Amino acid sequence: MLFDSHMHTNFSSDSKMLMEEAVAKGRELNIGITITEHMDIGYPGPMAFTFDVNQYFADYNKYRNDKVLLGIEIGMRSDCLAENCHIVEKYPFDYVIGSVHIVDEIDIYLPEFYQGRSKAEIYQRYFAAMQQCVTCYDGIHSLGHIDYIARYARLTDPEVYYREFTEPIDEILTVLACKEKALEINTRRLENREVIENLLPIYQRFYKVGGRLVTIGSDAHRTEDIGKSLTEGLEIAERAKLKVVYFKEGKAQYMK
Repeated sequence: MLFDSHMHTNFSSDSKMLMEEAVAKGRELNIGITITEHMDIGYPGPMAFTFDVNQYFADYNKYRNDKVLLGIEIGMRSDCLAENCHIVEKYPFDYVIGSVHIVDEIDIYLPEFYQGRSKAEIYQRYFAAMQQCVTCYDGIHSLGHIDYIARYARLTDPEVYYREFTEPIDEILTVLACKEKALEINTRRLENREVIENLLPIYQRFYKVGGRLVTIGSDAHRTEDIGKSLTEGLEIAERAKLKVVYFKEGKAQYMK
């Protein structure tokens, strides 16, 4: 079964989607879904990207089955390592995404992260933070949206090109491969064919350094985005020779 392994319901601060809506949409599309609520401990701003994990399981366990799984998206930071690891170890998540949203105590969504710096400086800091996090976070199953910064960078050309950042990207991919972790294909930007072609070399390089597994997720915050561009994600996986998996009870399950 095809799984959309990344989405957010209203336990996440930036989503209003109801669990019932997500489940119904998954059933309509005949795909599995994994809920992955945001947990960004110590978020540097008024919006709290955290949630009550006990309440999450209390409310959502009744929906849990082979087609509806419960996960979490951890906002990785070196200064929150102990707290994040405690949450991951304490609770029975099916799937743990490790993502980088905060660099140098600034949400990279915000324009101030980009002010007065070149693309090279900005992206080197982003990838350096990511490399540090994938090295010290052992409890994640997959690295989320390696190209996240391209969504929000205030630049003329925000695209992540492997040829521009070969060394730092290689360091990240090598760590993931050595730890036998998956690399997410986040489909949020894949409606654009140019984006697909720009990202493909990263996934092809992941295979060359020993990576074998990818997850695919829409990062949906609205019902209408569930399942979006999964076909394009499968195309990237096939062209990069990578196996698409989802995680259930912390174990990789191969798509059939």
